[in-house]
Amino acid sequence: MKLPALDYVRPQSLDEAVAVLRAAGGSAKVLSGGQSLMPTMAFRLATPSLLVDLAGLPGLDRIEVASDGGLLLGARVRWVDLEQSPLVHTSQPLVAAAIEHVAHYQIRNRGTVGGSLAHADPAAEWPGLCVTCDAMVEVFGPNGRERLPAAEFVVGPLSTCLADDQIITAIHLPAWPADRRWAFREFARRRGDFALAGMALFYDLDASGRLANVHVGVIGACQKPHRLTGVEQMLEGQGASDALFEAAARCAAAEVDPPADLHGSAAYRRGLVQTLLGRALAEARARVH
Repeated sequence: MKLPALDYVRPQSLDEAVAVLRAAGGSAKVLSGGQSLMPTMAFRLATPSLLVDLAGLPGLDRIEVASDGGLLLGARVRWVDLEQSPLVHTSQPLVAAAIEHVAHYQIRNRGTVGGSLAHADPAAEWPGLCVTCDAMVEVFGPNGRERLPAAEFVVGPLSTCLADDQIITAIHLPAWPADRRWAFREFARRRGDFALAGMALFYDLDASGRLANVHVGVIGACQKPHRLTGVEQMLEGQGASDALFEAAARCAAAEVDPPADLHGSAAYRRGLVQTLLGRALAEARARVH
């Protein structure tokens, strides 16, 4: 389908972009990579009267180490940029592994981290990673810059707390210890399709070798990406064992409330969650540093 008739502007500063958005009164859409927005507009699921293209704004494509040792990603960083960045692979290996599952090669050449987070598809890898990893989302609006936890930024399926006159400018991922255990698993009918269910997890080991700082996130099998706090509490402070991991996988299946659609029933997705978490935990335990 063809796109609807609309106006287009390419601002040269954040202040100009916010002013344009504010003047549009909610009838504008921000264009970053466009890999979600363009199909949505083609099917008339979104009908903005104005596109505000961020391509002219400086500094939104940076990948750099933050002052606290974490990783700072500009909102217009593309998936291909993450794939090709040695810094991402060394400082955020969970992110590097998960990006391999994002869509298809052509989409990864254009899609951006800010666009994916703003779209907030519950089956997309990036919002789930941001929530699991305690990422902070930097936004710019009429009142200047502010930072929001990713878990608060994503409020529901295809829904965030971003105001009509605010723009995502960066995502900050906390520092990653070199000896951290981690894994990412997802299941899709075809490679590159959205996941029917996916699991992202990491944990550290304390001085006695027990699990600490456990983070377990789920995508696809939920209305929005979120952490499985019941599973995390079960694992926290325990020694890794097959019995513990099997119990945690069963707990995960009971903790999720997945939707049913033409791609799979709720029971099928619960089964996927249980299987994927069991495999992810085994993979993380076997990881050698």
